[in-house]
Parts: sequence; structure tokens; C-alpha cells
Amino acid sequence: MHELYDQIESLQNLLVSRATGGTEDDAEYLRLRQVVLAEPSLEVYVPRFLRTCRNLAQFWQFIKYDHGSYAERRQYLWNEFHPMLEMLERGGQTPSDQVVSGAIEKFDSAHIQAAWSKALDRRASDPEGAITVARTLLESVCKHILDEAGIEYGDAPELNKLYRLTAEHLNIAPSQHTEQVFRQILGGCTAVVEGLGALRNRLSDSHGQGKVGVKPAPRYAELAVNLAGALANFLLATWEARSESKT
Repeated sequence: MHELYDQIESLQNLLVSRATGGTEDDAEYLRLRQVVLAEPSLEVYVPRFLRTCRNLAQFWQFIKYDHGSYAERRQYLWNEFHPMLEMLERGGQTPSDQVVSGAIEKFDSAHIQAAWSKALDRRASDPEGAITVARTLLESVCKHILDEAGIEYGDAPELNKLYRLTAEHLNIAPSQHTEQVFRQILGGCTAVVEGLGALRNRLSDSHGQGKVGVKPAPRYAELAVNLAGALANFLLATWEARSESKT
């Protein structure tokens, strides 16, 4: 893990140098790029430009037009590499990340996969954006299940409505159970949905801020993403189990 961290940091430094007028070895870029792209644990953290720029000439064409000054280029590259380096500093993806990623990969839904990837990617570098995408993840999962079930939910429904319809269809609404322990657990799921909506409205980038805007710390973003991921996993697993029982 330490060796991988060092190689990613070397790639970052190489690109910063090239973006600020330095002359770098194209072969070394190709080698380090391949190391990053070949590592499964980094898949959701890899910057898009690293996937598309196959050599330093292509990278130069990208960076010189999209970011005019040396200072802008340095900051952009530091921001893009930060999620990968921060994840490795933590010792890799958490077990919950891997579980949710595995569950989501089973479903042929580009919206769900994109939302989860963005949520993971932004936890440390863009807490406001991560909180917004955490809610988007749940919205996408609920719509996916409702669409598959042929249940109408109207135009631009609130997340609370989407979740209520989904929970009722999956028989996981608190009112559908009599055992107190299940009512408590399922009621907690409803509270998570409501809490994510409130957190998103209060701390995310989905609304304008006044003079005294509240900036979320990364720990709040991580909490929001982890809660959304756990609930998304539960909904998809329940949907899968119900679908299999009907076949």
C-alpha cells in the first residue's frame, strides 16, 4: 500500500511539473498511469483526465486550455489526486465501501453507479457535493426499483415520497410490521432518509448560502455517504430477494 501511495504521489508530481513548464519522461507517465488504472481499489477515485489522456502530449493539450495559470493547474491536480491519496492514507476502501460497490455493480443502472462513484470521490475533496450526491444515490435507487416494479411516482417527487413508495412495495415500511424491533429498525431507515434530506438542505451545495454560510466538515460528508450507501444496499438487496422469490 505504501509503494502504491508513493507511485501515485510521483505521478501527481510528474503532472504538476509538466503542467507548469517542465519536461517529463513520457514513458514514466505511461508506466505510472498503468499502475493506477490497473488497481481495482482505485477505480472510483481515478480522475477522468487520467483515463482519457494516454500520453503527456494529450495531457498538455487538456491542461493548458482548461486551466490557464500555473497556480490553477497545481491546485486542480492536487484536488484531483487528493481522494486517491487520502483513501490510501486511511488504509484503503472501508469494508462498507466494498460491500455497497459490489451490490451496485449487480444492477444495470448507470445513474446508480455514477452517483455512488461520485459520492465516494467527493467525501474528502468536496463535502458539500458529496452530501448532495448521497441524496441523489437514494433517489436513483428508489426510482430504479419503482420503475422496475411499474409503480408511478409522478414528476419531480420528493425523496421522502420516493422512499415511502419503495418501502411499501418492498414491505419494509414500519407500519407493515407488528414486531417492535422491526418497527424500530425500519423506522430508523425512514429517519435516515429524512435526515439526509435535512442535511442536504442545510449543508450541501444544492442551495445558495447567505453571508454566514455553513461549510460541512468531511466527517459529515462521510457520514451522509455511508448512511446513504448502507440504505441503498439494503433496498437493492431486498429488491433482489423479492425478485428471486417470484422466479
